[in-house]
Amino acid sequence: MSQTSPATPAAMLSVRGVKTFYGNIMALKGVDVEVNRGEIVTLIGSNGAGKSTLMMTIFGQPRAREGQILYEGRDITRMPTHEIAQLKIAQSPEGRRIFPRMTVYENLQMGASVDGFAHFDEDLLKVFTLFPRLKERISQRGGTLSGGEQQMLAIGRALMSRPRLLMLDEPSLGLAPLIVRQIFDAIRELNRNEGLTVFLVEQNAFHALKLAHRGYVLVNGVVTLAGEGRELLERPEVRAAYLEGGRH
Repeated sequence: MSQTSPATPAAMLSVRGVKTFYGNIMALKGVDVEVNRGEIVTLIGSNGAGKSTLMMTIFGQPRAREGQILYEGRDITRMPTHEIAQLKIAQSPEGRRIFPRMTVYENLQMGASVDGFAHFDEDLLKVFTLFPRLKERISQRGGTLSGGEQQMLAIGRALMSRPRLLMLDEPSLGLAPLIVRQIFDAIRELNRNEGLTVFLVEQNAFHALKLAHRGYVLVNGVVTLAGEGRELLERPEVRAAYLEGGRH
């Protein structure tokens, strides 16, 4: 599979030759990634590989110093972050970053504000169906929720904006195995039932590659492998680097 082939008409997100710097340090060294409509695509790699940097670069913080980011054929490389959010791209960032002093309900309202509250009741029902625990905690402050509940809330808040592309950064980080399975089941259900396109950044290679249609492996800011999720799961170099020592 070519890393540098031009975007096909089906490509929703196309990252081409992106280089991102922190000061003089090059964190992304010419990354090429494509996410097609209706796909779940995962980017795996060890801690510090540049996965979160790519996710943040797509959203314009930090900016790509070189290369191009296209969303539905539109160049968003230099677009301000708040304008990117208006394009029906939602992000659930690493570390969840919910509003800890706001209730579950108020956090979900913040997500819906991007869509102008046009479908608030309908979308609230959808989030509560997907994550019943949030309905039970509706009046509870976000900061008092468990880690798993906070992750559900972060994803729920992103969904309230009615995205066409959902970007998830390390949704399994620090969570118990049972909660991780619930989160990944919810992502699969959204993709299968709603046709939601998902770009997933994950350290948990086993769950991510099992879930994804396609995957990329990022090593020190460079994409070193690409292919179908299950195909990558069977690659000996992937198994040795990311799957030995347990499937958490």
